Amino acid sequence: MTQTPRSHIRNFSIVAHIDHGKSTLADRLIQMTGSLEEREMKEQILDAMDIERERGITIKANTVRLEYDAADGEHYVLNLIDTPGHVDFAYEVSRSLAACEGSLLVVDASQGVEAQTLANVYQAIDNDHEIVTVLNKVDLPAADVERVKAQVEEVIGLDASDAIEISAKTGQGVDQVLEAIVRHLPPPAEGERDAPLKALLVDSWYDAYLGVVVLVRIVDGQMKKGQTIRMMGTGAKYQVDRVAALTPKLVVIPELGPGEIGVFTASIKEVADTRVGDTITEDKRPTEKMLPGFKPAQPVVFCGLFPVDAADFEDLRAAIGKLRLNDASFSYEMETSAALGFGFRCGFLGLLHLEIIQERLAREFDLDLIATAPSVVYRMTLTDGSETELHNPADMPDVVKIATIEEPWIKATIMTPDDYLGAILQLCQERRGIQTDLAYGGSRAMVTYELPLNEVVFDFYDRLKSISKGYASFDYQIEGYREGDLVKMSILVNEEPVDALSMLVHRSAAEKRGRVMCEKLKDLIPRHMFRIPIQAAIGGKVIARETISAMRKDVTAKCYGGDVTRKRKLLEKQKEGKKKMRQFGRVEIPQEAFIQVLKVDS
Repeated sequence: MTQTPRSHIRNFSIVAHIDHGKSTLADRLIQMTGSLEEREMKEQILDAMDIERERGITIKANTVRLEYDAADGEHYVLNLIDTPGHVDFAYEVSRSLAACEGSLLVVDASQGVEAQTLANVYQAIDNDHEIVTVLNKVDLPAADVERVKAQVEEVIGLDASDAIEISAKTGQGVDQVLEAIVRHLPPPAEGERDAPLKALLVDSWYDAYLGVVVLVRIVDGQMKKGQTIRMMGTGAKYQVDRVAALTPKLVVIPELGPGEIGVFTASIKEVADTRVGDTITEDKRPTEKMLPGFKPAQPVVFCGLFPVDAADFEDLRAAIGKLRLNDASFSYEMETSAALGFGFRCGFLGLLHLEIIQERLAREFDLDLIATAPSVVYRMTLTDGSETELHNPADMPDVVKIATIEEPWIKATIMTPDDYLGAILQLCQERRGIQTDLAYGGSRAMVTYELPLNEVVFDFYDRLKSISKGYASFDYQIEGYREGDLVKMSILVNEEPVDALSMLVHRSAAEKRGRVMCEKLKDLIPRHMFRIPIQAAIGGKVIARETISAMRKDVTAKCYGGDVTRKRKLLEKQKEGKKKMRQFGRVEIPQEAFIQVLKVDS
């Protein structure tokens, strides 16, 4: 490969809402530039994971280098990064955008602008990107191009008069997209070929044969095989084994120059050693200033993962360790629970992230897991003035020692057809939401709410989808912490607390939540030979109670005729036995009961 002049390089990403056709457009671009032969092509070529393909979502941002001969006869190198659309993976989007100069904004011509479209395009604008608007799915009968163009101008504020109309599925209009990338998107900014190496670490993943593969964007200097490099953040040194481009296959190239995006391997053992956003430089001739990098991904939802069979604990430890290799945003620490045995407390970026990790553990490592109720990170100020974070409600100190508890709040943007607006506003009010804005564009409304994250992590997204028949879209960002009247609700079964079911709730919602949990457990725990009380309590005060009645044996069956006192004597004896049994008897709560109760519905 000859060295491409910087003016002929274009680095761009594709941003859009979930399901608006990013990955399909990427497929067409790969196909039209001939990066893969026809026999190697398949649907969603950049979505490598089985889960991505089945659910039809992108989880990891993926990169591909395309060679393109433009209409003016010039040869260009296009580096495309396909980004996820889901809110949980917004940090993947922010990393990808920092490595590019331009974005293709893809909008579904039948559905129009959605919440995630807004969030992702604003991230691109924050990164000073040039934006080319692409209207996809124009071949659908429901497509309304003029309405969507008006919407892009009204809601986002971008000029959509020259938006490119395409169908990524059929390939109609995709050649115009390639020309627009070359014409409208800028080449990489200034970069000195002879300056010391300065490269941004965009992503890294683990390969069983090559070790850690690192994706970099070169700003200054060049990277070659045999070079000794240093990670400026961690101070670690490595020797480069190979430098390659992804076309999506790994193609070894002699060097990477300024403005280029590519990968290298250097016998790195752990993905944790390659911090995303770090600056890579030469060991002998380091650059003076580090690049600004990215904010580290902060887990916002925590939950415990326990093996159903305690003997699988070591397998779970190994599996979680392997997943951590490829997903630096996932954190974990060991914990024990009286009800569930040994397991791990894991931190996730959101509920979809939690679900994906759980599914990958079940699928790729064949593990049966129980997840405890998801909870968020609370900040506590104790009476002695010290501050501490609380990840697990079971670890909450005595109420007397706590001065204040703060919980995380989010700013949520919901876009919905106005038919469902009333029900959505009611849902947000129920969840202690504070409305900050309501705007109309055509027949759609955009409403902004401040909500406690605690109320969103349970089933807010499912409820929102069901009341809007799937038409509403939702996006959020963390706003900060606020003080709240929060209490720890414990569930007692036969007067024994079950730590896996304890949770922090707002005082106003505690009674309702407690009643629901007790009613569910009453149906799920099988009857025993003695009566079992199920209680929800805050501190020493019981706020809800259900009782599972005892199974009874008819002890008077063999007693026919004669005096009634004989029967009474037998019944009294049975009653004494039940009392003793209840004192010493253990209630077996089946695993299914835990799983069912933790799927809290309103």
